Amino acid sequence: MKYESLVRAILDEIGGEHNIASVTHCMTRLRFTLKDESKANIENVKNIAGVVGCVNKGGQFQIVIGTQVADVYNDLVQIAHIQTDGEEKKEKKNLISALFDTMASIVMPMIGPLAGAGMIKAILSILVQFSLIDNTTQTYQIFYMVADCVFYYMPFFLAFSAGKKFKCNPYLSLIFAAMLVHPTYLGLKTAGDPVTLLGLPVTLATYTSSVVPIILIVYFQSIVEKWVTKWTPKAIKTFFVPMIVILATVPVGFIVLGPLGAIFGNYLASFFTFLDTQVGWLVPMLVGGLCPLLVMTGMHYALGSAQSIQRATVGYATILAPGMVCSNMAQSAATFGVALKTKDKELKSLASTVGVTALCGITEPTLYGIGMKLKRPLYSAMAAGAIGGLYAGLTGVKQWAYGTSTIFALPVYLGSDNSFINICIAVAISMVLAFVFSYLTHKDPAPASSKAEAAVKPAVLNKKLVIHSPAAGQLIPLEQVKDDTFASGALGQGCALIPESGEFGSPVKGKVAMLFETKHAIGLIAEDGTEVLIHIGLDTVKLNGEHFTAKVKTGDAVEVGTPLVQVDLKAVRDAGYDLVTPVLITNSAEVLDVVENSREHVEAGDEILTVIR
Repeated sequence: MKYESLVRAILDEIGGEHNIASVTHCMTRLRFTLKDESKANIENVKNIAGVVGCVNKGGQFQIVIGTQVADVYNDLVQIAHIQTDGEEKKEKKNLISALFDTMASIVMPMIGPLAGAGMIKAILSILVQFSLIDNTTQTYQIFYMVADCVFYYMPFFLAFSAGKKFKCNPYLSLIFAAMLVHPTYLGLKTAGDPVTLLGLPVTLATYTSSVVPIILIVYFQSIVEKWVTKWTPKAIKTFFVPMIVILATVPVGFIVLGPLGAIFGNYLASFFTFLDTQVGWLVPMLVGGLCPLLVMTGMHYALGSAQSIQRATVGYATILAPGMVCSNMAQSAATFGVALKTKDKELKSLASTVGVTALCGITEPTLYGIGMKLKRPLYSAMAAGAIGGLYAGLTGVKQWAYGTSTIFALPVYLGSDNSFINICIAVAISMVLAFVFSYLTHKDPAPASSKAEAAVKPAVLNKKLVIHSPAAGQLIPLEQVKDDTFASGALGQGCALIPESGEFGSPVKGKVAMLFETKHAIGLIAEDGTEVLIHIGLDTVKLNGEHFTAKVKTGDAVEVGTPLVQVDLKAVRDAGYDLVTPVLITNSAEVLDVVENSREHVEAGDEILTVIR
């Protein structure tokens, strides 16, 4: 997200996302209603890079951002999980796009670990291929084990992320991830005996490295949890809600949602086995095109089992391997197309990295970090993989020895026919087409911006001018001035000062534009064109300059603090006049916003207004 650093800094200083009762925005300001205003620190918020000003008024904690406030608000809504009234009005997406977006948002937080671990596995694979290390050594096994953890235990990472996405207890979600890979469950699966739960049969599926099953289970958890929480008395909520959620989710997870991929995969494996015997050339094309979806749903395990039976029966494999290697290499090439085309430095770095891992057969970082997020690279890879798989099918490619689906394992296609040459051609077709398709269709989703740049960008784009207090005194909102002309803002936005000192100095650097003959009002123009009016007292024009002594004349250049007028406050007060002094920005219509200081008392020279242009 473009403004993630800025949003998180704001959340830290206002008491966190749980302290937000509601939030809206106008043209320049985020307007919060906080549950506990004492948790918010105005001065710290003002010092955040990217925040122009901050004021607490009218029951709202207002943070001035500037013209980028809508973008900051959108990032805030996502990061703080805020439900907005307009969410249901967003443009509807088709089901596939909506599913991809949901899955991508859940997987995105773990892309860094996936990419890093994937690179270690890729390096190990290359070292083994070039005989620089033996895969039987303990050094290899330990590094491979560590790198494989994020893939093997993927349900854990996804459970926590999905819990936050679906706004349910993410720690409770981890229980459902643990049940899928618990040694007891794995032991039941290994034993191969029928398993029942509450008298209903359980389909024993493989959940390690899986994605879809745990996301479906956590989504169901969120539905149950919200319903139970709503109807549970507060006194027993702490233990009762988790207990009921576990009791309800475990059977549904094990019997229905978890094994969906395995159940459909078994049917798919039977279908592909039938196709292999009837129209064998079609199978690599289907696998080459659909492989990313098969991996997401775990169905590739079922096809792998069918291929193992085929290998044991006829001595070679055609059901999964040829299409899968075309798909994997197409995903790698499509990602490199993004890396070459994009101008986003972070995206270029990520795409280059995960493209290498896909080249070595580790496609998860590519699939979830690039493909599902941007979609076009995924569609490009699927199309190219299907075309490459079609060539492999038409030429009767066979995998003669067991091996992984990487570019370094192509020698496993060496045999008594031309499979090796043809698989090389098929892979080349897949990679070239995927790269071309991806390069031609890629569009950067947003202008490049690092997190650090995003945090300070609002401050760079918005010019601001600080208006200093002309004298010491008490600040009050303009609407509290007992004169409708000032209170209504008809003369401009600003604030009012009840002065404690008769020495009035310039609030800006600029020049004196106008000094009334009665000396009770002074107009100034700051260097940036901001027009400031200081009106000392109400109806003091009737004094005709009595008790007022001018220190400057029209046209004089002034600095902040330059003496403007000296006033005998006691004499003016004794004459029956209100000394409240409005300080106005008379060309408010030409500026973006005017932010008031929330302090009650100021000294001469303190900040009282911030003008944003």
